[in-house]
Amino acid sequence: MRGTAIPAATLTSPDVLVLGGGLIGLVTAWRAAGRGLTVTVVDPEPGGGAAQVAAGMLAAVTELHYGEETLLELNLASAARYPDFVAELEDATGLDTGYRACGTLTVALDADDRAQLRELHALQQRCGLETQWLTGRECRRLEPMLAPSVRGGARVDGDHQIDPRRLATALLRACERAGVVFRRSRALRLLVSRDRAAGAALEDGAQLHAGQTVLALGSRSSTLEGLPPDAAPPVRPVKGQVLRLRMPHARHGAFLSRTVRAVVRGCPLYLVPREDGELVLGATSEELGWDTTVTAGGVYELLRDAHELVPGITELPLAETRAGLRPGSPDNAPLLGPGTLPGLHLATGHYRHGVLLTPVTGEVLAEALTSGELPGLAEPFTPRRFAASPAQELQEQPA
Repeated sequence: MRGTAIPAATLTSPDVLVLGGGLIGLVTAWRAAGRGLTVTVVDPEPGGGAAQVAAGMLAAVTELHYGEETLLELNLASAARYPDFVAELEDATGLDTGYRACGTLTVALDADDRAQLRELHALQQRCGLETQWLTGRECRRLEPMLAPSVRGGARVDGDHQIDPRRLATALLRACERAGVVFRRSRALRLLVSRDRAAGAALEDGAQLHAGQTVLALGSRSSTLEGLPPDAAPPVRPVKGQVLRLRMPHARHGAFLSRTVRAVVRGCPLYLVPREDGELVLGATSEELGWDTTVTAGGVYELLRDAHELVPGITELPLAETRAGLRPGSPDNAPLLGPGTLPGLHLATGHYRHGVLLTPVTGEVLAEALTSGELPGLAEPFTPRRFAASPAQELQEQPA
């Protein structure tokens, strides 16, 4: 028998126990409750985590990378769900999620970056995506604050944005109204009985038992004690530093009207303008384990590259600096649904696409929890594709 012996349950057992109350855990809980399941979410600060750092780009097209064509299909499907998903969520809660159908402009500043962007544009076209190549002058006509040195770019009207912090707040309220129970504690150990996941032991001393358990702990998903080695997801933390600036009230639309992405000396950069005047600038990508320190170097590099792209940005007030951890997987794609341990479902490893994949992840996990099967769209992302790659060799246990 694998795992830890379990004493008799002393608490009511829900149908589903969700470990992790970030966007992915919350949407899973909300959709599962909507299917008639009783759900408990375990998290010391539900609605926190990566949602407090992420920029919220819904960038199925502009986030396309070579070798990720299978992931593209899932990304596009989730992006297509966003308008109805947002309408349903806002209707259920009365809260604004900050969703903006504003489109995205990706630009390059020198010949090398322009060549790289041209190759990406060609890949997008081969994949049948809607994207329009523009000259530097045409880019500046769309966004007058861009530097004169912009050499060209691609306009993608279908890549939008949402405010992840508002989205998390809305999902939290939706869960509460759907009857989801919250235990504000940290999951310490997976409970396993008769070779089946049976719940979790919590930091506050409680043991929660459930018919099914969902592992949605983001970058920490593989660190949960009690996970059998072949059931631990190969998920690692990837650090990202992000800045938030404030645009003058009268210049919100005049400063930037849409999300702007760039390649600056080979390094990716994005600027996401919110309707409330916030401008999100990011993000670094650093393989530094569990470090979430905001560094002078990271802030400098982001502001330096952003200044080359939009010179007026140095006049804006710097409101916030944050660093968070993306849950990376070996193929940069999520792990969704039943794994190798019966009773345990995974919803983790979303890497750059956690916000984008929120709607489809909720649907996929709700279906898996009720039927035991993955929808066809999610089959390429079964956790079992990594069954031969135990996660414990990828990272150390965090302090």
